[in-house]
Amino acid sequence: MTAAITVDVQQLPHGTGLPLPAYQTAHAAGMDLLAAVPDSSPVIIEPGKYVMVPTALSIALPPGYEAQVRPRSGLAAKHGITVLNSPGTIDADYRGEIAVLLINHGSAAFAIKRGERIAQMVIAKVEQAELVAVTSLSETGRGAGGFGSTGR
Repeated sequence: MTAAITVDVQQLPHGTGLPLPAYQTAHAAGMDLLAAVPDSSPVIIEPGKYVMVPTALSIALPPGYEAQVRPRSGLAAKHGITVLNSPGTIDADYRGEIAVLLINHGSAAFAIKRGERIAQMVIAKVEQAELVAVTSLSETGRGAGGFGSTGR
């Protein structure tokens, strides 16, 4: 196991009383993000519609890292609820509130209640690339084949 990195997290006022994201098992890759909606006003996602759900969290990632916002498999399998822009990317220099763009691919309306686990957040190392313009690329056995070109 690698050493954990430190990520500063700020809980915004509308998240008061909600726990911070946490890994649910010893080897989990993602931490659950919770909905920071009012107790009295669950967010209803109608079939085929999408909504932005607040988490009341802002983070400060170290340079060279990103946070990925990914769907929770249980919500997808049981209700057709998933993250629309999956994976969503939170850059190391972003300091705004993390929000989760959820879509309902199911056949029934779904209510997002306060404190509900709506997505998972994975912290990952990233590299920035320097692009170099060239007039041709090296040859490979695959060439330009894509989108099912291997026959599978």
